[in-house]
Amino acid sequence: MRWLVLFALLAGCAVAPTYRDENVPIASTTRFDADLYAGLWYEIARFPVPFQKGCVGVTAEYKVQPDGTLSVKNTCRQDTLDGQVRSIQGQAQVVSPGRLDVSFNGIPFSAPYWVLWVDADYRTAVVGTPNGRAGWILNRDPEISPDRLRAALEVLDFNGYDVSKLVRTPQ
Repeated sequence: MRWLVLFALLAGCAVAPTYRDENVPIASTTRFDADLYAGLWYEIARFPVPFQKGCVGVTAEYKVQPDGTLSVKNTCRQDTLDGQVRSIQGQAQVVSPGRLDVSFNGIPFSAPYWVLWVDADYRTAVVGTPNGRAGWILNRDPEISPDRLRAALEVLDFNGYDVSKLVRTPQ
């Protein structure tokens, strides 16, 4: 339940930090492919958001549905890698290339989720929100190579994010 309330704070009008200079244009990838994006992703780093407080071992799993939407399941462990498992399920509608509208069960609204970049093999992804209140580096494996991490950081920086505010996610 805490995830539901805190997600509302992220996407709604609550006072939340902005990690992005909104004067810098932000762009989603035009080569987004839902079928390739589907599957399990490990969160490598994120900008601190209230609904993920204490989360470690974070994963996101996407599955393409027959109607073209994506089911979403976000999972984390509370405080330690052996901690209590928390998860929330939802759905994502692709509204244009790399731009998804994500909603979670029990939350009466949706939020924009932009895939800013994926590498050619869909091993690493950078995701952000236009308002700059959230952003993530995702990887298919719990560990990321230095060159892919560097590329992900460059994408965030290019899109106006203050990468010094990123926190690594223990996996």
